[in-house]
Amino acid sequence: MRYEFWRTTINSTFALSPVKQPVAVLLSSVLQKQRHHSEGQMNKSWFLRLISTREKYSTQAPYPTLENLEQYAENTYSTLLYLTLSAMPLHSVAADHIASHIGKAAGIVAVLRGIPILAFPPPLNHHSNNPQNPAGGAVGGGQQRTPQGAVMLPLDIMSEAGVKEEDVLRYGAEASGLKDAVFRVATRASDHLITARQMLKNVQAGADVGHPFEHEGEEGHDHKLPTEEGREDGPLSKNEQQRIEVERAFGVFMPAISTSLWLKRLEKFDFDIFREGLRRRDWRLP
Repeated sequence: MRYEFWRTTINSTFALSPVKQPVAVLLSSVLQKQRHHSEGQMNKSWFLRLISTREKYSTQAPYPTLENLEQYAENTYSTLLYLTLSAMPLHSVAADHIASHIGKAAGIVAVLRGIPILAFPPPLNHHSNNPQNPAGGAVGGGQQRTPQGAVMLPLDIMSEAGVKEEDVLRYGAEASGLKDAVFRVATRASDHLITARQMLKNVQAGADVGHPFEHEGEEGHDHKLPTEEGREDGPLSKNEQQRIEVERAFGVFMPAISTSLWLKRLEKFDFDIFREGLRRRDWRLP
């Protein structure tokens, strides 16, 4: 992926001088519309954070801890949800907060789903559109070369469960402690979905979300409740305003469904991450 190209593209697009690239042109159109209507603008730093985080882990660098994996998910999957909300536009701390938990769950699940592929990557050959192997060697002469496998579970979880990367690469699903490690990581993703679900229930019932948002007040999350001057029945309460905002944002939260369904299948297969059934499309999804 051309990371520097996308950094330059984002910077030029936010300057309303987009390159002739479909994504940049469409994004520039949205930004112009938001500025014209004096709507809160999408946050450029979120785009740049997303690009930098993806670049950091493009070499399959390990996650030292489960918290580092959560941070990766926050900087990628949660950030995509923030950008979607701001494109609506919807600038809401409550909606961002719920999106943060859903994005973390989705990001953790994406890493779990990728474990079999990254541990046993297919051979690269000269027909590939990306003929550079992960170690940096060029593939040429029509020879097939198998890239070095990697196990992208957090190192602290692997240590606690007694999992060795070489055992996973050698024995696959039979590696000692692997199911326990997968269970621990999957539990964290499930916890985020449970939290998001409870927050949603709280807001829909007219209550507060239930706990503070760790990123509230940071750039992009420093939203203020809109004033409701001129309303005959007076201004809306904070909780009522949050309920309206979260209702508008509901469609953005849909990745929670596919994430939850996959976690249930993983549990059904006793956390065997290599089961073929985990890679099949769920019939309940489009």
